[in-house]
Amino acid sequence: MSQSVSPVPHVCPFARAERRQVKVITIDQPAQTSVVQGRRDYYKIVLVTGHVTIHYGGQSQTVDGSFLFFANPHTAHTVIDLGAGRQGYGCLFTEPFMAGHEQADLLQRSALVRTDRAPILTLTPDQATYLTALFRAMLAAQQDAYAYRNELIRNALMLVLHEAERLQPATVVLPRTAAARITNLFLERLEAQFPIESPADPLQLRAPQDFARALSVHVNYLNRSVRELTGKATSVHIAERIAAEAQALLRHTTWSIADIAYGLGFEYPTYFDNYFKRMTGQTPTRFRKGKV
Repeated sequence: MSQSVSPVPHVCPFARAERRQVKVITIDQPAQTSVVQGRRDYYKIVLVTGHVTIHYGGQSQTVDGSFLFFANPHTAHTVIDLGAGRQGYGCLFTEPFMAGHEQADLLQRSALVRTDRAPILTLTPDQATYLTALFRAMLAAQQDAYAYRNELIRNALMLVLHEAERLQPATVVLPRTAAARITNLFLERLEAQFPIESPADPLQLRAPQDFARALSVHVNYLNRSVRELTGKATSVHIAERIAAEAQALLRHTTWSIADIAYGLGFEYPTYFDNYFKRMTGQTPTRFRKGKV
């Protein structure tokens, strides 16, 4: 079965963390073709059912079924769909949201912070049912007009963290090979270029050779490591991430197509048009009109 990587637009579900400290989301993603990377401004816990490979902090793990995944604000991650997609729930929150003494202590003990706890916890059907009820309770609280709905979300989130701590004893993480380290550095360096904030500050690293120079390794070694860890070529990761950013800019900004092209490092808008059509099957203009 061919592998495809599911996109998460670079626009975070709560782009202004200073205004919103928590966001509960539903996940219903079919298999797509773009790189998923963690943003650096929030913690994330997801309860998902699917068949995926997750690359996280130099580790890789394949899961087929229901699982919890813990992502912190400092470590990029990539999720590769191996099946028909993923369904479930997620809770994204900032550190101040868990600022109380008891909550902060629980956060520090969890897989969101501790490196001796694996970031992926596979679940039995009964465990998944219990945790699903907690995520649904958080989602219902978020949609309620109750003045203290964030307290309800926080309480349910603490129960999720307690359940994860109960189910998962401290575990030594997988050792990092040299290939894993360089792959993680590449993925982090790739994601660090996004989101594109202005056409005047365009993308700088666009080819495997650019990343190899930035990481002080030979391009052949970089390509071999990335393919070994992710099953995909370095150039494919770059191309798909640029395409995902292009789609996000077309969806969420009023920039002209020429400005988007320049911001993504294309010398001429026609080059960008050809690239985007090759990657998505549509011209940028048609894609933007279709998303209105």
